[in-house]
Amino acid sequence: MVQYDNPYFPFYQFAVNHAGVGIHAIDQTGRTIIYNDKMKEIEGLDLDDVGDRSILELFSFEQEESTLLKVLQSGKEQLNVKQTYWNRNGNEITTINDTFPIFSEGTLIGAVEIARDVTALEKFIFHPLRKNSTPVTFNQIVANSDAMKAVITTARKACSAKLPILLIGETGTGKDLLAESIHNESSSTDTPFYTLFCHSTDSEMIEKLAHEFDEADQFTLFCERIDLLSMGLQQKLLSILSDAEKDGRQFIASIGEDPVELISRGTLLKDLYYFFASFTIRIPPVRKRKEDIMPFIDAYLTKRKERFGYSLEGVSEEVEQLFLLYDWPGNLRELEFLLDEISSLATMDTVITYEMLPLHFRIKTDDMMNKPVQAVDFIVQPNKDLMPLDQFLREAEEYYLLKAMKLHDDNITKTANALGMSRQNLQYRLRKIKK
Repeated sequence: MVQYDNPYFPFYQFAVNHAGVGIHAIDQTGRTIIYNDKMKEIEGLDLDDVGDRSILELFSFEQEESTLLKVLQSGKEQLNVKQTYWNRNGNEITTINDTFPIFSEGTLIGAVEIARDVTALEKFIFHPLRKNSTPVTFNQIVANSDAMKAVITTARKACSAKLPILLIGETGTGKDLLAESIHNESSSTDTPFYTLFCHSTDSEMIEKLAHEFDEADQFTLFCERIDLLSMGLQQKLLSILSDAEKDGRQFIASIGEDPVELISRGTLLKDLYYFFASFTIRIPPVRKRKEDIMPFIDAYLTKRKERFGYSLEGVSEEVEQLFLLYDWPGNLRELEFLLDEISSLATMDTVITYEMLPLHFRIKTDDMMNKPVQAVDFIVQPNKDLMPLDQFLREAEEYYLLKAMKLHDDNITKTANALGMSRQNLQYRLRKIKK
């Protein structure tokens, strides 16, 4: 928080930092000036991380998806908007936001967002619904595309091999569903299934895991996102797993990116990768298998109708076209959360129409069906005064490199080739962005 010459500033600072909601304020250039403790907790960042960067550099959403920037450009408040996005650490975040423009003597000087964290609530609502019903099997995974049919075929082979398995895929592609399907296909009904959520795991939890191994002879262990563990904890996990290998025990792990890239960046222990790499299964993102979208929606609506008696049976042609055009950065999880939100508000409707789509989704797809997206995301207020040339060029380079990485699934080699530069030069420029 910026210090002001005001005797009451310590009171303001205390109130802001101890509020039960996240508070994020930016000035007219998109730079952060307030970022309270609750927002740090929600987003996993610190003021040092956000203080000298535009929010477009910090989070994986386009400018039209950011309510802060939307309010900064329009000067109009946006209330009760739900956002699901991924921060620079790769963690998924879901918040309900109220965002307000800030004026001084009639001039728009910035915007402030008040965020309520509902990430845990989203997962609490969805996962027990799935896990407390019928066991997850391969038959419940939508696989109309050739790519997903190949995934299921490989997973069935892995079941009979009983070797460690590595699942590779972006957030929301269904790695957890595939792991449970492998477990239910290859194990008896009373065999335990454990999940180690690596993004929130510490040394004590891994030691507790070793104790569990001593208590049970047969089980399946799914280590979700081992690439989010520190290198020290990865080494400790590898040591425990190596000692625990024996018949009746199935080990499955997942990572969010290409393992070669993760190893080269020093975020994945090579020996831990080799431990799990006996069977490697890559789950493609939804944008590369869009023929799975409508069957997934049909299966979702059928299940909800059978379980809760909802009347929804399909989507309008306009919504279907929009869903097939959208890239779904959060993959099937993002689509499922969207359907959860729509169905919870539907009454006697039988078809999902455009008007039933939540505001936050309509905002980010507003121009998709009418005109191409303009590559001006890094200009916060294009109709205002020009920024200094050095600042513009720096932000333009950052925008272009991050956009190129996203288009090539964060693959360094492919992105470097597309940009006509060496791999080392691209890595150097990306490291400069993160500093």
